Amino acid sequence: MAEDINRIKVVLVEKKRTGKWLAEELGKDPATVSKWCTNTSQPDLPTLTKIANILDVDIKDLLNSTKQ
Repeated sequence: MAEDINRIKVVLVEKKRTGKWLAEELGKDPATVSKWCTNTSQPDLPTLTKIANILDVDIKDLLNSTKQ
């Protein structure tokens, strides 16, 4: 089972936004954003920074902690 690395889906729900909306904001294919939300693939760091800015959150809020 793949490890959930990012929290993009959780933050989108908290901000009452959709993956489609985020895809439009980023100029990305909605299928790409969907893969990020399901942790099938991961955005690169520059894209993750853009996502944090668009959602007005700290980039750390988009990542699951590696510390327990």
